[in-house]
Amino acid sequence: MKLKILAACIALLSACDSQLNNPYSDNDANQSVLYESFSERPKHLDPVAAYSSNEFAIIGQVYEPPLQYHYLKRPYELTPLSAIKMPAVRYLNANGEILNSPKDNEIAFTDYIIDIKQNVNFQPHPAFAKDSVGNFVYHALTSEQISAAKTLADFTQTGTRELTADDYVYQIKRLANPKLQSPISEMMKNYIVNFDKSNEADFGAKAINRYQYRIRIKGKSPQFIFWLAMPFFAPMPWEADAFYNQAGLRDKNITLDWFPIGTGAYFLAENNPNRRMILLKNPNFHGETYPTEGEPEDVKNGLLIDAGKALPFIDKVVFMLEKETIPYWTKFLQGYYDLSGISSDSFDQAVQFTGSGGVALTPSMMEKGIQLQTSVTLSDYYLGFNMQDSIVGGATESARKLRQAIAIAVDYEEYISIFMNGRGVPAQGVLPEGIYGFAEGETGMNSEVYDCGSPPFEGGRGGCALKRKNIEIAQKLLTEAGYANGIDPKTKEALILYFDTTSTSTDDRARMNWYRKQFEKLGVKLIVRATDYNRFQEKLRTGNAQLFFLGWNADYPDPENFFFLLYGAHSKVKFGGENASNYENPEFDRLFEQMRNMDNSPERYEIIQKMQHILQHDAPWVFGFHPKNFALYHQWFHNLKPNLMANNQLKYARLDVQTREKLREKWNRPFD
Repeated sequence: MKLKILAACIALLSACDSQLNNPYSDNDANQSVLYESFSERPKHLDPVAAYSSNEFAIIGQVYEPPLQYHYLKRPYELTPLSAIKMPAVRYLNANGEILNSPKDNEIAFTDYIIDIKQNVNFQPHPAFAKDSVGNFVYHALTSEQISAAKTLADFTQTGTRELTADDYVYQIKRLANPKLQSPISEMMKNYIVNFDKSNEADFGAKAINRYQYRIRIKGKSPQFIFWLAMPFFAPMPWEADAFYNQAGLRDKNITLDWFPIGTGAYFLAENNPNRRMILLKNPNFHGETYPTEGEPEDVKNGLLIDAGKALPFIDKVVFMLEKETIPYWTKFLQGYYDLSGISSDSFDQAVQFTGSGGVALTPSMMEKGIQLQTSVTLSDYYLGFNMQDSIVGGATESARKLRQAIAIAVDYEEYISIFMNGRGVPAQGVLPEGIYGFAEGETGMNSEVYDCGSPPFEGGRGGCALKRKNIEIAQKLLTEAGYANGIDPKTKEALILYFDTTSTSTDDRARMNWYRKQFEKLGVKLIVRATDYNRFQEKLRTGNAQLFFLGWNADYPDPENFFFLLYGAHSKVKFGGENASNYENPEFDRLFEQMRNMDNSPERYEIIQKMQHILQHDAPWVFGFHPKNFALYHQWFHNLKPNLMANNQLKYARLDVQTREKLREKWNRPFD
């Protein structure tokens, strides 16, 4: 008997000792399980409040707004998701009468009529559980039941029901509920009719019948439709609030912020922020197929091999907590994570620059069959001036030349090289590449800061190699502004400027020193005022910040979503808007109002170029950079294409788990 037991143990060890370092359960072997990571728990998983990328990474797979972005097509194109077709749009006058072929000034309201799919059911959830006579099992919990529960899984009975138009209207009313503090509620007041009257009959969202609802907005706004692809407008069943709002559950983190409830391809089965988060395939998923068309190169890149096949391909997604980048990177190289970003510590190991300024994988990465994808994000990072400030602000020629001098001196090419491993594109204006109106080469160049040179200057696009103007030009502008050699004529000493920031850690010290050195080129002394986030925001709200650094990620792929950051009516100090610079230029504002509701056309394109040139000349920002995403993925990961607007991409991914197992075994054999 002892010999048999020993033989069995030896057999067991020999079968598994090739991956003794495997961090996952043996039950996951040869299953379609995607392994990713997270470094910080998502704060909100309730779509009324969630607004950050790590939150969307989860809820984008769970919730289904009426629209989504086509996974493969570029430029970005909206397509139906839980809607059966694109919304019907009708225009009305001030009396509520439908207009045919109206002029823009005749339109008082716009209706979006949305028809949703039938026979779509919510994921299994305790909120829907009913007893044999149709009463909800968990809507009137006793104190004993609440005391006994530790997590959502302790409510073992689940149920479901069909999605209806009322669920979309209910969620829009939640957006309007001031107690829920939705980050877009103030913005929606400018769109949705009677948004602050959600309990009244004339509220702007209304169910027409079981499978059709209407959203009425003020005037005409072609950009509003983009919001219908965001989780904010996903359906929410009233049963979710009835269940989660019971006293005592919040104390146990049994809330919508921890356990979402939707109709998407996946549901959140486990939320343990100290270890892992797990998504499982929704057994009630209504079904969807992989796109059958895309861009011409998608066929060559193998992105249409799965055309027409049922989604999702992956059964389970495991997000493991990884607070440190080095352990994460090691596990990726061992094959225990399927894809990875590239930290600064690992950059040289993964990527090398080519002679033409491009990037390529290192031989060690290519040997493993690892693939690299790069994409310029739809984001702006900029150094802002408070245009209400007595020194750097205002429309005087002196203040403008001071800002222009600083814009030349702050060398963001150098910043990108030093602090970002080259992963960024110097910004020429407000719009990043990929947004309508972005212009390449000399047309889009910020001629106040750059010249159109000849190769081999870096940053060339559209046949024009961009060359930052010499510092002597900046010094000349500074003299013309009244600050020769950086001297303030009032004090006869170096001009002092103040940079407000939330960068307070030791790691941020090098960046702050870099900024000081940029201003020293002009003889100007920069004083960094570091503070916490709340104090920083208060300074912006009250206009007590002089210079500051901010970023903006596109909510939707339209130039209006960037230019509004500098629209006078959105001044942060005056109106509490997103114009943190408090910039105001009557001509820019006029062009913005003309451009924002236009359909894309040559006329709109020309207006956009005029707006860019006004901003380049006035310099309310030092246009910083648009970051570049670098993504690595293993050869067994298929259907990966950067989509900077979609947040529901996991359903398209496919894994070759047999190849993964073979390579894991090869890469993780124990040393003899």
